[in-house]
Amino acid sequence: MAITSNMTEFIITGLFQDVQVQRACFVLFLPVYLATLVGNGLIVLTVSVSENLRSPMYFFLGYLSLVEICYSSTVVPKFIADLLAEIKTISFKGCLSQIFFFHFFGVSEILLLTVMAYDRYVAICKPLYYTIIMSRPVCYRLVAGSWMGGFFHSIIQIFITIPLPFCGPNVIDHYFCDLHPLFKTACTDTFMVGIIMFVNSGLFSVFSFLFLVCSYVGILVSLRNHSAKERHKALSTCASHIIVVILFFGPAIFLYLRPSSTYTEDKLVAVFYTVITPMLNPIIYTLRNAEVKIAMRKLWGKCVNFSVK
Repeated sequence: MAITSNMTEFIITGLFQDVQVQRACFVLFLPVYLATLVGNGLIVLTVSVSENLRSPMYFFLGYLSLVEICYSSTVVPKFIADLLAEIKTISFKGCLSQIFFFHFFGVSEILLLTVMAYDRYVAICKPLYYTIIMSRPVCYRLVAGSWMGGFFHSIIQIFITIPLPFCGPNVIDHYFCDLHPLFKTACTDTFMVGIIMFVNSGLFSVFSFLFLVCSYVGILVSLRNHSAKERHKALSTCASHIIVVILFFGPAIFLYLRPSSTYTEDKLVAVFYTVITPMLNPIIYTLRNAEVKIAMRKLWGKCVNFSVK
C-alpha cells in the first residue's frame, strides 16, 4: 500500500510553549522515566530469577512490567528530548512508527491486565482447578495472545491511516504522534476513519474494562462464602491490580471515547497514562505485595555479596 502523503515531516507543538516551563518539565519527567525503567526492570529481573515467584500471577506481572518499559519508551524519550529543542519535528514514517508501537504496547497491556484479572478469578473462585486451568503452556499462550492482539489492533490503525492524503498544515498539536491530532492534518473527510478508530480503540477499551469489572464482581460474589481471613487475603491480592486498571483505563477511555479536541487538558491526561502510570505500577505492586518485596531483598543481598567477593 503506497503512502499518499505530500509531507515528509511534521512539527510537534509540544506540551507547553513557554521555554522555562519546558525546562522545568524536563527536570521533572527525566527522573520519572528513569524510575519507570529501573522499577519495572527490577520487577522483570526479580520475577525471572526468584524461585518463590513462579506462580502465574507473577509470570504475568513480569510480562506486564516488560510491556510498561516498551510502552513508555515509544513516547517518553523523544518527548523529553523535545523539551530542550527549539523546533520539535518528526518524520512522516517516524510518526507512523510511533503510532504503531504506542498502540501495539498499549493494547498488549490492556489484554495482559484482562488476563491477570482472569487469573485472579480462577485462583479465588476455582482453586481446586487452578493449576490445571492456568498451566504454564496456557500462560504462554495467553501472553502470546496479548501480543498478537496488540499487533492486529495496531496494524488496523496503520492501514486506515496510510491511504489518507496529508497536505497540511504539517503541525501536530500534541507532544507525540497520535491518531486524533494526525487526522487534523489530512486534507480529506476523516469521519469514517474516525468511526473505525472509535470502534477499534474506544469500544475495545470499554469492553475490556467491562470484562475486568465482571471478573472482579465474580470474585466478590465468590468471597461471600469464605472466611474473613481468606476474604482479606484475596482482596489484598486483587487491590493492586484494581488500582492499576483504574489508573490505565480511566484516562484512555476519557480520551478515545470523546470527540477530538485541542484542549491542554487532553495533553495533560495523556501525560498521566504515558509518563506517570508506567512509573506508578511497580510501586503499587511492590508496596502491597510482601512476596515481591522479600524476593527483591534477597536479590539485593545476592548482588551485595557478589560485589563484595
